[in-house]
Amino acid sequence: MIRTFKTHYVRKQMELTESLWEFEPCAGNYAGQKFPVAVPGCWENHPLFADYRGEGIYRKTFQAQGNVRIECKGVSHTATVYLDGHEIGHHYNAYTPFSVVVSDLEPGRHMLEIKADNRFHKDSALHVPNDYMSYGGISRGVVVEELSDLYLEYVHVKAYRENRQWHVQVKAAVNVLKVGQNDEEDITIQGKIKDTAFEWKLTDTAKKHYEFCTDLKIDGIEEWSPETPVLYQVELQMLREDEVIDDLIERFGFREICVQGKYVLLNGKRLRIKGICRHEDHPDYGCALPYQTIYNDLVLIRQMGANSIRTAHYPNDEIFLDLCDELGILVWEENHARGLEEDRMKHPLFEEQAEQVIREMIFYHYNHPCIFIWGILNECASETLFGRSCYEKQFRLIREMDDSRPCTFASCKFFGDICFDLPDVISCNLYPRWYVDKPVRDYLNEVYDWIVEDGNGKGKPFIVSEIGAGGLYGCRNAYHGKWTEEYQADALSEQVSECLKFSESMGVYIWQFCDVRVSSEWFAGRPREMNNKGVVDEYRRPKTAYGRVKEIFEQYTNYYEE
Repeated sequence: MIRTFKTHYVRKQMELTESLWEFEPCAGNYAGQKFPVAVPGCWENHPLFADYRGEGIYRKTFQAQGNVRIECKGVSHTATVYLDGHEIGHHYNAYTPFSVVVSDLEPGRHMLEIKADNRFHKDSALHVPNDYMSYGGISRGVVVEELSDLYLEYVHVKAYRENRQWHVQVKAAVNVLKVGQNDEEDITIQGKIKDTAFEWKLTDTAKKHYEFCTDLKIDGIEEWSPETPVLYQVELQMLREDEVIDDLIERFGFREICVQGKYVLLNGKRLRIKGICRHEDHPDYGCALPYQTIYNDLVLIRQMGANSIRTAHYPNDEIFLDLCDELGILVWEENHARGLEEDRMKHPLFEEQAEQVIREMIFYHYNHPCIFIWGILNECASETLFGRSCYEKQFRLIREMDDSRPCTFASCKFFGDICFDLPDVISCNLYPRWYVDKPVRDYLNEVYDWIVEDGNGKGKPFIVSEIGAGGLYGCRNAYHGKWTEEYQADALSEQVSECLKFSESMGVYIWQFCDVRVSSEWFAGRPREMNNKGVVDEYRRPKTAYGRVKEIFEQYTNYYEE
């Protein structure tokens, strides 16, 4: 599955995943041997490669002709793509899609090879030993599309209100594969949203890329919100004279996000975040979670009373975002970087790679109404001047690409952070009763007072972006010692209650949903080489804390009273 809805009816698509591919590891005891493996999938879930860190080649044949676009939704973490033995593409970062276009393919069967590399190599600035696992493999869908000599690249829809009337700004682009082939063209792009039609004209193909934009007033709509997650489609068709040669369908919602004083407003209402952080991780699937597992996670999260998920610490699968759109779950999505100190941020490729993740994240995920805020650089060097320059550049890039959502970053450098003037929302990762031996309310007051008085964060919305404690499933005792389910439940009860009662906060994100595997090279003394702070374990079995959090979340609505 690529998306939860159909994005093309005219353009021919073939999904190559949800099937067996040939896999060949490039090193280790089985180097050069070939194995059938299920794709999407992580090679760590194959019995022979549970701890394999290296390169592996995936092979699949397909039948196509003419102009072909190959899109990979996620390869972990460095991908080199070959078609019929020729390199056609290269991509870094496991968590964002990428595509390659090949022209004039001969009719017949063709061999696609994708070399995946999950090594912590010298050219990898973001995938480093860390508090989560960098798996290897083709972890998300792969699709092959046959294209005309010009095709619709994207459509982005921004909904906004003006004088109590809903409008949309629609932007789209056409790519030309055979530039200047015809001096004159009769190309029409016809669009429709609900009952409102629009069109653009293209009279030549002298350039490789054409962009279009229009603003429309749309009547009779229902707003998207957690209570009413109503979705609409924008449908584009491209015609040459009277023949339809391409199409593109995307979904969006009519909702508006803005910052007003110490609140983030959704459609004019002050949001209260009852959130949880979630990694894409499962012992049976690695980071390649199938549709049913993603959906089951969201059901557990909703049943706990949560209304928001933070995608820690990278962009998530579009299937996850599609489901959040459909279920009305608010999403904080962030680019890929966690806990990088200044020396790692000075890696010669860090800025390029981090900014590329932002470009791909916003380009591919722009239309999702569930995403209400963009995040960057979790717990990185925001206390240094060099770090500040990186935060500045990345916030500038986000705002250039999308002015319809606020942005933030999760800091653990309070009492020294010099970047709180940059984001729209102040976010702090706090661990009283776990890493800090202080009562929760005292620590909240201490941190917030510093933010306002010395941290340049006065007057902005404030959110606790992580809080939690570790608990091992099934570990219990009468004295509620650390790592027991009882201690975790007691700690989270106090943490979540105090955060939601704290008048200066707009909410909280619990760390975290499920226990996850961490890099063996990093594991920092964590029991089982896992981060065990989940309210459910790695198999999604609820711990005592799950029920405690549910009791608290259900006492609060999604909005603050005016």
